[in-house]
Amino acid sequence: MKYTQNEKIMQISEEILVVGVDIASEIHYARAFNNRGIEVGKLIRFTNSEEGFIAFETWAEELKVKHNRKQVIVGMEPTGHYWFNFAQHLKDHGIKIVLVNPFHVKRSKELDDNNPTKNDRKDPKTIAMLVKDGRYMVPYIPEGIYSELRTAMETRWQIVKQLNTIRNRVKRWISIYFPEFNTVFGDWEGKAALIALKEFPTPARVVEIGVEGIVSYWKKEKIRAVGKRRAVELIEAAKKSIGIREGLAAANNELLTLLEDYEMKIKQYERIMALIEQLTLQIPGMEEILKIKGVGLTTAAGFIAEVGDISRFEHPKQIQKLAGLSLKENSSGKHKGKTAISKRGRRRLRALLFQGIMPIVATNEEFGELHRYYTTRDKNPLKKKQSLILLCCKLIRIFYALLTKKVAYDPQKMMSDIKRPILQEVA
Repeated sequence: MKYTQNEKIMQISEEILVVGVDIASEIHYARAFNNRGIEVGKLIRFTNSEEGFIAFETWAEELKVKHNRKQVIVGMEPTGHYWFNFAQHLKDHGIKIVLVNPFHVKRSKELDDNNPTKNDRKDPKTIAMLVKDGRYMVPYIPEGIYSELRTAMETRWQIVKQLNTIRNRVKRWISIYFPEFNTVFGDWEGKAALIALKEFPTPARVVEIGVEGIVSYWKKEKIRAVGKRRAVELIEAAKKSIGIREGLAAANNELLTLLEDYEMKIKQYERIMALIEQLTLQIPGMEEILKIKGVGLTTAAGFIAEVGDISRFEHPKQIQKLAGLSLKENSSGKHKGKTAISKRGRRRLRALLFQGIMPIVATNEEFGELHRYYTTRDKNPLKKKQSLILLCCKLIRIFYALLTKKVAYDPQKMMSDIKRPILQEVA
C-alpha cells in the first residue's frame, strides 16, 4: 500500500518503538528511539546469523516492554543483498520493516554534529530519525511465483553478463591472432565459424589443413550452408593474415577454454529461458501481453520480475515512479529549468523498458506511428529519446491494464494520443 508523507508520520505514534539498523555483511548495529527521537536503551551489536537475529529480537522486546510500547518498527538501508535475510526473519516473526533511501541517509547524517563522518554508532540513529519523520518506504518482498520469477530473471541477467564477457574476449582473440577471420564469417557464433575456431583457429593451421580438410570438418557436422567457396576464401584470408604468430600454443588453449565456457553458458541460458517462459505463462494476463507485436518474453518477464504483483499498485503512475520515469523540473522564480526523468527508482526496470521499447517501435505499427507523431508534430515535437521515454510510460499503462482488468490489447486505443486536425474540423 502506498502512504502519503502525513500518513507515514501518523503511523509513528506514542505506541511505537523506532529501531534503526545499520546493515553490514557480518555485523549489524542497532539503536532504539521513541516517537520523539529520544534514545531508549543502549546500542546493540549482533551477527548476521540466527543467534544474532534472536539476540536482536530479545533486545527489542525488552525495550518495548520496559518503555510501554506496543509495536516495533525496524528501519534499515537496502544495502546490496545483505538485508534480505534479516528482513525475511523479521517478517516471519511479525515485526514491521521499513526501508530508508541511502541517499537520504548520506544527506542527513550531518544534521546532529555537522560532520560527514560515517560510523556504526551514527548511522543507526540517522536511519531511525528518518523513520520517525516518515521518510521511509514499506519494502515489497515478492512471494510465490513472483519470487521465483525474480530469482530466475536475476540468474538470466548474470548469465547474459557472463556471455557478453566471453563474446568480447573471443572477439579480442580473433582481432589479435586472425583478424581476417571476420571478413570471411560475419558472425563467429555461427555453426561453421565455431567449428573453424575450434579445429583450425590460426592462419597457419588453416593453410595447413587445406580446402578439402576444412570442408570435411563442416560435412562431418552436417553443415550445408558453406562449402568449397567459403573454404577457399578462408585460406586466402589466412595467407594474407597480419595476425600475431608467437605464443600460438597458449593462444589456442585460451580460445578453446573460452569456447567451452561459451557453449556451457548457452546451454544454461536456454535452460533458464525455458523456466522463465514456464513461470511467466502462469501469471494471469501475460498471454495477452505476449500477443502484442514486438513484446518479447524477456521484456514481459523482466517487467513482472521487477514490479511483482501488479495488484499492489493503485495506478500505473506508481510503476512509472518505481522505474524512475517520473518527471522532475529545476525551476526557481521566473527561471524555468529543463524537465527530465528523475532516474530515482529501479534502474534495471528502467533499462529493461527502454531496451524493450526500441524493437516494439520498429515492428509494431501503432507504436511506430505514435513515435513518428511525437517526433514530427507541429506543436512541441519531441526528440527521439524523449518520445521513446513517453512510449515506455505508455507501455507501462498497457501492461497495467492488461494485467489488472484481464482485457485484450486494443491497437485502436493506442492511437488515441494522435490528434487529427482534419477530422477535428469536420466534427
